[in-house]
Amino acid sequence: QVASHGSVRGPGPGSLAATGPIHRNVEDAMPEARYAVFGHPIAHSLSPRIHAAFARQAGIALQYTAIDAPPEDFERILATFAADGGRGGNVTMPLKERAYALCSTLTARARSAGAVNTLTWRGEQWHGDNTDGAGLVRDLTGRQGLDLRGRRTLLLGAGGAARGVAAALLDAGILELAVVNRTPARADALVDALGQPDRAYSRYWDDLSNQGDFELIVNATSAARGTGAGTFNAPMTLVNSRTVAVDINYGEAAIPFLAWARAARCLHVVDGLGMLVEQAAEAFELWHGRRPDTRPVYEELRAQQVRLVTAD
Repeated sequence: QVASHGSVRGPGPGSLAATGPIHRNVEDAMPEARYAVFGHPIAHSLSPRIHAAFARQAGIALQYTAIDAPPEDFERILATFAADGGRGGNVTMPLKERAYALCSTLTARARSAGAVNTLTWRGEQWHGDNTDGAGLVRDLTGRQGLDLRGRRTLLLGAGGAARGVAAALLDAGILELAVVNRTPARADALVDALGQPDRAYSRYWDDLSNQGDFELIVNATSAARGTGAGTFNAPMTLVNSRTVAVDINYGEAAIPFLAWARAARCLHVVDGLGMLVEQAAEAFELWHGRRPDTRPVYEELRAQQVRLVTAD
């Protein structure tokens, strides 16, 4: 739950305070379209609040819920959702690669990632997209004001989340991308999929101390998700005077890596809240044809200091 601080005001059009959809008037009210975010765990996802706020900005009716989907049940749950009128869904860990396999068509960026985070039901089949990379780059270059060009970059992780952002980072002009995963074969597979051997390569986690330093370190691992505990350990020699450390997780899941980054004296430390809001805006525009204003939604979430335990 969100704790309120200070004076109480009525919710504005982009506010997160109200929870139900609005209509401009009774006569114009349309049946609610069904949308959802799927993950496991999912109970604490911010996506329903974010999409509700976007819908209020646009003045459209929207039903958007969080649906827990254990990986082995995801296909069945998704089919039931579609049969019950579901029109679109977001997909979070650990289902992004499973979602990819269930799609009849894929956008170029989803195909490049080998993972899907945005589903659209059209023509009795699922169409897949991946807005993670666009959301991350928009947050870093726009909201955070960072220039990614020429940065030697380390990507920690090689699952669906990492796959979603790797190509976008290369497209944003980073110098090179070193991918490290505790299961080396997954890092190799991600690098092969990127198809840029002169700029993207895999390295062993146990050999991090021999990799030099980086101007950008992105954590796309999910080891701390839902636990609120644990530590992140990596050589501090990875950090130089310009290093930006980014965790694509938010809330408690981001604490271990961000604590390490601060201890290593990274120049900038960024969690995944901004990326979450921006990738949601990409999905909202895809579904509804309207680009929401992310600034008030992000600022209210940040100001509320919501206690979070999951990452989208």
